[in-house]
Amino acid sequence: MVSASSGALRQRFQPLAWFGALFVAVAFLVRLILLVKTGKGVPHDVIDWLYVFGVGLGYDLVTLLYVGWPMLLVLWLVPRRAYVSTWGRRIFTAFAFILAFGVLYLGAAELVFWGEFGARFNFIAVDYLVYTHEVVGNIRESYPIVTWTLLLVLATVAVVWASRRRIAPRDEGSRFLARTGVVAAWLVLTVGVSFAFDASMKDQSRNNYVNELAGNGIYQFFAAFRDNQLDYAKYYPSLPDKEAFGRLRSLLKTPDATFTSDDPMDITRRIANAGPEKKLNVVLISVESLSGDYVEGLDVSKHRHLMPNLDALASKSLFFTQLYANGTRTVRGLEALSLSVPPTPGESIVKRPDNEHLWSLADVFNAKGYASEFVYGGYGYFDNMNHFFSSNGYDAIDRNVIDAKDIHAENVWGVADEDLFSLVIKRMDDAYAKGKPYFGHVMTTSNHRPFTFPEGRVPLPQGTRPAAVQYTDWAIADFLKRAASKPWFDDTVFVITADHCATSAGKTSLPLNRYHIPLYIYSPKHVAPGRVDRLMSQIDIPPTLLGMLGFSYTSRFYGYDLFKLEPGRERAFVSTYQELGYLRGDRLDSLVPRQPVKELIPDRVTGDAEPAEHPNKENGDDAVAYYQTAAYLFTHGLMRHTP
Repeated sequence: MVSASSGALRQRFQPLAWFGALFVAVAFLVRLILLVKTGKGVPHDVIDWLYVFGVGLGYDLVTLLYVGWPMLLVLWLVPRRAYVSTWGRRIFTAFAFILAFGVLYLGAAELVFWGEFGARFNFIAVDYLVYTHEVVGNIRESYPIVTWTLLLVLATVAVVWASRRRIAPRDEGSRFLARTGVVAAWLVLTVGVSFAFDASMKDQSRNNYVNELAGNGIYQFFAAFRDNQLDYAKYYPSLPDKEAFGRLRSLLKTPDATFTSDDPMDITRRIANAGPEKKLNVVLISVESLSGDYVEGLDVSKHRHLMPNLDALASKSLFFTQLYANGTRTVRGLEALSLSVPPTPGESIVKRPDNEHLWSLADVFNAKGYASEFVYGGYGYFDNMNHFFSSNGYDAIDRNVIDAKDIHAENVWGVADEDLFSLVIKRMDDAYAKGKPYFGHVMTTSNHRPFTFPEGRVPLPQGTRPAAVQYTDWAIADFLKRAASKPWFDDTVFVITADHCATSAGKTSLPLNRYHIPLYIYSPKHVAPGRVDRLMSQIDIPPTLLGMLGFSYTSRFYGYDLFKLEPGRERAFVSTYQELGYLRGDRLDSLVPRQPVKELIPDRVTGDAEPAEHPNKENGDDAVAYYQTAAYLFTHGLMRHTP
């Protein structure tokens, strides 16, 4: 009797075993393909390969406990008579088809995601769930999605047909109570692994690709969703608050700054610049994905000769060669350039609640009588940009104000860069007519997949990153050429930089070559050309720019005016959504959740890094002070601007 009951139970849950085998097989195949695609990024070492596939199998099985629940519930709850009936068989086969298609579809999606970001599903994939219009549109414009979907449907048909005997409903007398026992055991395992495992446990290799390959994309996705906002005090190394702020005040001291109070937790300073203020127009262009390896003079070994105009502009500008981006997403760049703060763990401040009335670059310009605008060629609800900028001193100007007759080309992300720059020229003309100096932060989009732009602009065909980089270069040169004919040109400073690099993947979790970006400050009548080779953070751009204009102002910025900073005190911040890096000299200190500070010796050219044999505790404490206080000030509402 027991044997018969056990046999019936095995029959009932045989489709679950089939689904588990399919899920693990597809996960293995995806991991193998990604390993091959990564090439030399993963050492040809047996230990590393065993780690990738051994630890990877563990994460696949853990993930199966979660994704197997839909099948498990159906097998548990559907009565035997309905389950084995003709219609029951048909419905269950369709259900199995949907699950199989989902597994194959997610596997294919992981391959595409890895090709774009060099990582498993992460916080970027979580963001994409929120902005389905742009993301779905981007996918449709970038890939042959209909063809791929049809191929996946055919592959699913083949899988289900080949497995038809294993998924055919059979039940020769399983009892509901016995089935409940299986579900209870599954539940216990699910709860157990929820407490026993987390996404960071796989990160034991010094090679970031190995750690990524050892994970499971679906598991990583939900882990990123859960950790999208991280409480710094709960997860990261900390100092006593007063000690952290005391250290920060010491770090922020510069010859041009005077603290306005003796409160040890107040970083408000009065910045004093001698001489007359230059109320020049300022156009700050943050170029989508303008990596340093596209720029002549930053990394000759990788220079691709795609930007002849910007390469020529370097000799006519004040050209900064050692600038590092805050992060790997546009919102991190926008955060750095508008607020001048280190990145906070989890989501960018641009997208977090209670991000209104913060101390911003626009506030300084507004106090000087400027018209301050954020100008974007797409729809600014994406990434919460319109709300953030309009709540922090800027007028948010986006695709909604652009007339269709003024558009040469557009895609799901926005109008072509040349059309965006036409809008900027119109806004500057209006400000000039009103007698107001103009500050505009301009965010481009054309150097983003699907890489489309007006025909006939550059030699390379559309649809590839190199072509988009060429077009970006052409559009900026065209903008400067058109601007040169305007009466406001001679009294305008053009600041050209990047939001982040084109890719963030590397052998280490914080590969410095994937954060290296250019900075040009161009104003023929007011800025002497030159080359600055000092280390610089993206958050240093606002105070450096204000210093060049001779502005005196009240500040809570974390950034330095590089020309007022004593040599040897330079530092930069680099981050993912969880890992926070602090670059000082030849050391990179890294803060990750639930671990002590680790210090590395980074290679700025290759992005590789080796553990420091003798960590500098002072550097580690400085890193903690910067990140801890930034998180504290934001979460306690102390970054707000008081008029």
